[in-house]
Amino acid sequence: MFLSSNRIKILFVSTILLITTSVFSSEKNITYMQILQKPNDLDLNLKYAQQQGKMGNFKQTISTLERLNMLYPDNTEIKLLLLSILVQVDSPEKANTIIEEMKLMKDLEQEDLETLLEIEEELRDREPSLWNLTADISVGSLFSNNVNSVSKTRTKEESGSVVGFNSAMHDRTLSGGLGISATRPIGEESSFLINASHSLSEQYYESDDDFQSYGLTLALDTVLGNQSLSPYLMLSKSDYQHDADSFSKMYGVGGFFSVGERNSFSYGYAYSNSKGNDNSMDTTANETNSVGHSFTFGHDFILTPIISTNLSLGYSDTDARVDAGNDYETYDFGLGVNFAFPWAYIAVSNSIGFNDYKKEDSSVTSKKIRSDYTNTFDVMLTKAIGDIFPQIDPNRSLFINLSYERLFSEANMLNYDYITDSLSLSFSRGFRLN
Repeated sequence: MFLSSNRIKILFVSTILLITTSVFSSEKNITYMQILQKPNDLDLNLKYAQQQGKMGNFKQTISTLERLNMLYPDNTEIKLLLLSILVQVDSPEKANTIIEEMKLMKDLEQEDLETLLEIEEELRDREPSLWNLTADISVGSLFSNNVNSVSKTRTKEESGSVVGFNSAMHDRTLSGGLGISATRPIGEESSFLINASHSLSEQYYESDDDFQSYGLTLALDTVLGNQSLSPYLMLSKSDYQHDADSFSKMYGVGGFFSVGERNSFSYGYAYSNSKGNDNSMDTTANETNSVGHSFTFGHDFILTPIISTNLSLGYSDTDARVDAGNDYETYDFGLGVNFAFPWAYIAVSNSIGFNDYKKEDSSVTSKKIRSDYTNTFDVMLTKAIGDIFPQIDPNRSLFINLSYERLFSEANMLNYDYITDSLSLSFSRGFRLN
């Protein structure tokens, strides 16, 4: 946004500098515990808001400044700083509220009043848009050392006998995706989302992951009391190169609520229905046609402004057209630690899953029912290219994502007793279309 007043330009440039100050600043990081101990310390709280801005945590920055605005209602600089950030993040309702508050201040300087009037005029001149359109593009590559989940002994059970498991282990997959999203507000606390997506996947040696997929998502974000709720409907179709096409639909609801400023709880339910077409290459695809029900629960905790943790619990039940080897229940438990460093975002997690199948699969063995245990460890790093090469990505909208995953699977059958390692590298960027 470009305004004629030098006062406005200086204010906005100061805000941008506040948000993008070098990570090598000599100031010591201020912890959230210090804020709890000294909630009325103006200088301490302003520095905390500055550090949150540097990490891109605008919600926490605005929250801190709003609290300071209540504690110091006559402080013009706090109001101007809060106003500049609200304008940048496109929050006109809150910005207009601050403007009206400042107009009522008796000791408001003429220069500040002119600044307010210019911002108010700029907000008034903005053409209201019912829909906000955005696009997301991503490309990536996945390298796996055991793409076919070959067992540790390179043997497997087949019709009650032990035979060699000679499938290829090492492979790489290239992928690309495009998504178009349209959102519009509904009232003051709700918004509606439509997202259409298309992705491509190409496996280098084998062809199991050669496919195109298409997706459509409809979702509503709303608030009910202290609960943030998001009911949704997802439709998808996957066209495999050498396999039957598959279709799926899923609908459900997710929600979360906060307890204080450091704890939040999330929960969700989803119903899914998956179907596969029979064709000359795969005459048994519809045997795995299934419906599923899943329940999730999570807890997030802010330990410091940089470190947060998350806990997740899950249960799902899948019932297929052919029960043997396809009907199962899953129990999940996961722990994660997230680091919102100024120079990168890093997430480390470890999850455990138990799969209990309901009927024996005679194509493997009829003597026992399959039961699995999996342990998955992964590390993910996300970094804005603009932090490294500001000339290439001045708006910090191009991201590099690097992740590593190691999965241990232990089962009561040789086929599902294996270890896999995979490394993923991808680039993603978002665009505003209107």
